[in-house]
Amino acid sequence: KVPHKRISQGSSLFFIKFNILLKFHTKMAEALDNEQVQLFRRAFSMFDSGKTGRIEKEKVRTILNTLGHTYDDSELETLLVAEDVEGSGKLDFDSFCRVAGRFAEEDDEALQKELKEAFRLYDKEGNGYIPTSSLREILAALDDQLTSDQLNEMIAEIDTDSSGTVDFDEFMEMMTGD
Repeated sequence: KVPHKRISQGSSLFFIKFNILLKFHTKMAEALDNEQVQLFRRAFSMFDSGKTGRIEKEKVRTILNTLGHTYDDSELETLLVAEDVEGSGKLDFDSFCRVAGRFAEEDDEALQKELKEAFRLYDKEGNGYIPTSSLREILAALDDQLTSDQLNEMIAEIDTDSSGTVDFDEFMEMMTGD
């Protein structure tokens, strides 16, 4: 696997990718990798103002919203009650990961569907790829401050096989980092 380079932090694409990464890279707590655990840890720590290692259940809603996760209120409440075994109204970090991971899994499926639809919209001819010239126009429209060199670097990073086109796998890698 080719290592994924970081795209210029000044570009809109970076922020689009960052938001999508937040959604796409969170899995169930049992399957969390170090990066995902760190993301959850940072979010948890920001809301653990007393540094007690526990946060109020209501703050979980705020964190899920911040991370872009969608959830059903009654399902979330059921999970929160189940994880709050002491009835204190607070969750520790492991319980938080189990709850957040549950909704992240549902978001993975929705995100996959959204990305397929986005690719289809850019694949105007329906031939299974986006010409890099079209992608260049899209990226330039997202951030009119990008220089020609920055655009070239981004295109080279995205078109991993140097074919002059971006297929769905390359598009997915661009959007998710996977």
